[in-house]
Amino acid sequence: MDNYSPASGAAGAPGVSGSMAQASSASASGRDAGIQRADGTPVRVLVVDDEPSLAELLASVLRYEGWTVRSAGNGADAVRTAREFKPDAVVLDIMLPDFSGIEVMRRLRAEIPQVCVLFLTARDAVEDRVAGITAGGDDYVTKPFSLEEVLARLRGLLRRANLTRVHTEGLLAVGDLTMDEDAREVCRDGDLIDLTATEFELLRFLMRNPRRVLSKAQILDRVWNYDFGGQAHVVELYISYLRKKIDAGRVPLIHTVRGVGYVLKPAS
Repeated sequence: MDNYSPASGAAGAPGVSGSMAQASSASASGRDAGIQRADGTPVRVLVVDDEPSLAELLASVLRYEGWTVRSAGNGADAVRTAREFKPDAVVLDIMLPDFSGIEVMRRLRAEIPQVCVLFLTARDAVEDRVAGITAGGDDYVTKPFSLEEVLARLRGLLRRANLTRVHTEGLLAVGDLTMDEDAREVCRDGDLIDLTATEFELLRFLMRNPRRVLSKAQILDRVWNYDFGGQAHVVELYISYLRKKIDAGRVPLIHTVRGVGYVLKPAS
């Protein structure tokens, strides 16, 4: 479960400089940019590093960006996960316990030629950086790195590869449901929908993560910041409010994934 909170600290994660607050600020600006895959689904990123704390920190920040993330701790797991996950980008430590990140990249590119690769290297490992770029890596960051830099490099790689589209600033759309974040207006099929401030924030979180199943804990964390003591029934109540306003008399967009959470997706 993604329990990442913007207030969390980054202490204890090797290879990272800067604070989690800075990372959440960078991530917030990235969410405003609305980077998604060309089909409107979240960007998929595979994080490969044998330092569990670093891998989890990176994964948490990328999930907060609204992207779908998987992690692997060695080369074999990375190749196996990528075959099933089909990532758009890989954050790849060049030094792994079984075989090198360069070899992982070669195996991934054999099956997913368009995948973007961002190498993580040691500051003094000039040969590794040269080898990684020469072998076909798209970019690299050196440890210790800032989380903002990783996000910026990934956004740049994805845009240059034309694997993503960017929403018009302030405008979100899922099917016939649209939200103007600046005007704070929501419409479905052209009909204006009146929402309370909390309903608006809940819907915005759902619309920034279309087709992604969000747990009640994630929703509480992002919309309420656990001000309600983590009581899941508050999420259920506000989801019911949204359904009455968004889905009443229409093909539903808000779906319950029993035992997991909620997902907003266009009618098929």
